[in-house]
Amino acid sequence: MQHRNAPLTPLGRRRLVALVEEDGLTFEAAAAASNVSRSTAHCWVWRWRRADPQERRSLACLEGRSSAAHRRPSLTGEEVHDRVCEERRRTGWGPRLIASETGVPHATVSRCLVRRGLSRRPAAPKEEVRRFEWPCPGDLLQMDTKRFARFTRPGHAVTGDRATTGARMRERVGYEIAHSVVDDHSRLAYTELHRDERAATVAGFVGRALAFFCGHGIEPRRLQTDNAWTYTKNRDLADLLAREGIAHRTIPPRTPKRNGKVERYQQTLKREWGLGQRYRSSAHRAEALPHWLHHYNHTRRHSSIGDRPPITRVRDVLRQDS
Repeated sequence: MQHRNAPLTPLGRRRLVALVEEDGLTFEAAAAASNVSRSTAHCWVWRWRRADPQERRSLACLEGRSSAAHRRPSLTGEEVHDRVCEERRRTGWGPRLIASETGVPHATVSRCLVRRGLSRRPAAPKEEVRRFEWPCPGDLLQMDTKRFARFTRPGHAVTGDRATTGARMRERVGYEIAHSVVDDHSRLAYTELHRDERAATVAGFVGRALAFFCGHGIEPRRLQTDNAWTYTKNRDLADLLAREGIAHRTIPPRTPKRNGKVERYQQTLKREWGLGQRYRSSAHRAEALPHWLHHYNHTRRHSSIGDRPPITRVRDVLRQDS
């Protein structure tokens, strides 16, 4: 079969044949002109000479052919293939267990499964993409956290120099957690940095986040989180949401895409705030967070809402156009 780096295509082989058959060149001269070996030129010319007129017109005689043997007497029979594949479909076992069950050698079972395309289990069908957006700001707030390493001097993630980081290990000063809430409709975001994800920390953050959205004229109705213990078993958070009349929703386990807007926001947070500047320390990075957050909400254009800043969608609420 023709490989991707082959010097001759079927049309190139036809030109090679023409050099010998029509221009009268020797095999050596035609091969040199086509940048191939003499044996290659000889192969295609003789295949052309043995072809009938129909094969010459369609250039079928100059197509690549499989190098596999026409007869393979030692090849495992079809009945063995059928038995192995039936066991695979019935049990889902691997080659070793199938070999012990059928009495066929392990290597033979593996080759049978490869030939029938059953060597790997088919991937589970992907869930259909369903994009949604609640109609008004405050209808749904999405909440999540992201961990950032604290540091006393910049590392290779921003300097690009791993050698320096390896030669002078930075002081291990732990992590800080970015707690974020994003409005589903407007993409208005609120983020705070804390040292932990304890129940009291989460409840206090949510209270300040709700005040932030209320300050922008948004009345939160639902809060959506994942199934983390600090969200689902947090009595302080449950009491706060009950007092404010806010419903608490959780996404199905292991489906972060259901909280997709806050997940995407955290990627932007890391890329533009966490790694977008070269900070002298994590303390300097923390000082820059309010400034970046104001930029994100008021001036940064968001592609999914028509290249507008999130704050413009808050002001577009019905009867609040002034």
